[in-house]
Amino acid sequence: MPGKQPSDSKSARPVRKRKKIDLEQKMKIVKKYEGGQSLSSIARELDLATSTVKSILNDSARIKEHMKGSALLKSTVITKQRSGAIYEMEKLLTMWMEDQIQKRVPLSLMIIQAKAKSIFEDVKGKYSDPNAKFVASHGWFNRFKQRANFHNVKVSSEIASADTKAAEKYPEVLRKLIEEYGYTAQQIFNVDETGLFWKKMPDRANISKEEKMMPGFKASKDRLTLLLGGNAAGDCKLKPLLVYHSENPCAFKGISKATLPVHFRSNQKAWITMALFKDWFINLFIPEVQKFCRENNIPFKIMLIVDNAPGHPANLDDFHPNVKVVFLPPNTTSLLQPMDKGVIANFKAYYLRRTFAQAVEATGRETGKTLRDFWKSYNIYQAIINIAKAWAEVTQVCLNAVWKKACPQFVRSFKGFEKDETYEEVADEIVKLAEQLELEVDVGDVDELIESHGAELSNEDLMELEAAKVKEQTEAEDEVEEVEEPRHFNTKEMALAFREIDSAMARFEKMDPNSSRFLKVNRGIDETLACYRQMYEEKKKATIQSSLYKFVRKVERSATSTSPQPSTSKTPSDDSDDIMPFSSFTN
Repeated sequence: MPGKQPSDSKSARPVRKRKKIDLEQKMKIVKKYEGGQSLSSIARELDLATSTVKSILNDSARIKEHMKGSALLKSTVITKQRSGAIYEMEKLLTMWMEDQIQKRVPLSLMIIQAKAKSIFEDVKGKYSDPNAKFVASHGWFNRFKQRANFHNVKVSSEIASADTKAAEKYPEVLRKLIEEYGYTAQQIFNVDETGLFWKKMPDRANISKEEKMMPGFKASKDRLTLLLGGNAAGDCKLKPLLVYHSENPCAFKGISKATLPVHFRSNQKAWITMALFKDWFINLFIPEVQKFCRENNIPFKIMLIVDNAPGHPANLDDFHPNVKVVFLPPNTTSLLQPMDKGVIANFKAYYLRRTFAQAVEATGRETGKTLRDFWKSYNIYQAIINIAKAWAEVTQVCLNAVWKKACPQFVRSFKGFEKDETYEEVADEIVKLAEQLELEVDVGDVDELIESHGAELSNEDLMELEAAKVKEQTEAEDEVEEVEEPRHFNTKEMALAFREIDSAMARFEKMDPNSSRFLKVNRGIDETLACYRQMYEEKKKATIQSSLYKFVRKVERSATSTSPQPSTSKTPSDDSDDIMPFSSFTN
């Protein structure tokens, strides 16, 4: 029936989704307005209704008052102020959980409860009732998850371990995917985050012992996060992304951050957040690999392999048609991640060796400087220079060899190349440099120091970091990143869009008396939409594979959970050959 189509017109209108606005974002809005930004400009930037922004600004006095004591925990309403040992414990526990999540350490309820009790025992002495008890019940944990905004954090009932079976099967799945799309070793990349305590000395060094005795924040606990990566051929090392807690360190005075040998970014916790990773992927990674392909006459067709860390957006595959993003299976990072197989450990050893060599040179006989003088003057800018030089020392042989588990077909022997320096040889050199500095250090101390960069934060570390953070909050404006639902493609909406386009073209065809003109326009539109159609077909295929995989897993679990019953009739659970392995679905 001709005429208006209410359903179509309704779907055509943009619908603003209802958003929960936490106190941190409200404070951000207040600060933007006080900084001179107009009400309508703030509303457009944050995709909010102007009336919503106006209501928040009218309530700015109460928001400011409440934020004084609740900067850590997120909520959407102003509630009664909480305080005491349990409140402080929850702040520190939140920091610890966020750190574990950043390090992709699986969390279990038992581990979280034990950590909560441990922190409570360490902080309760500061309050009026030192004999207070805290049981870390299931009810407390559920309420804590709500207060700390951990709704989407996966917490298992048991301690998770590496999935060796998935790790064994995955290289074959990956090989078939690589062959299907025709990637070469030069076109396949991997990146991984790692923490670095850039001013940390071995525990047995006198400087470390003295620092532990001093009150306040320890310089050795000053941490930054790096994103390091390269390709499977080993001939493309990506420029490191470095995230630090200070946007403008004093050591950068007179230095343009754009000229640094790393991509410098900052946030309060020195972590690579989802927003930072997406920014790196779109604005740094894609242009860099595109340039590499152009300079080496390689087709710009890239595969990026990453783990399924919370900071890696699930929709990365949607941003560029020439860059395919593949996620490693859950709980296989320690077994498969190429950068974790020697690149990061070697880089940290090179960094430590370079720092010790500088200390030896600075404390020579003619300078009159002591090691303590050198360490006190060693700043974040110097650390960044050493990071860049240490990264340059990581060889092509090393970058290629670490793919042995994930992509063994790409690992080469490099005959004729100079022998690659081993981690053990670098550690021995560090020990010799330490002797020149009159430090009691052996290879075990070096190993311990390098491993400590990824170690779990102790209760003391958490309290010191919280104290440092509170101090920074009083000195500088909070840097709070907005958490928004990212744009992404889905097959249902894409199919609807294609149907609407086809319908529109059919109408033009009916009206146009010149068939040649219509065919030319139609061909142009098809070519323009080809990237979207390819993406749609890949997503549709992935959806089918995922559904099949879930069905197979369900059947497998059903088969293993029920006792075998004698039967003459054959069922899917009677013969394991009837259940296809997941790798079969990638064909």
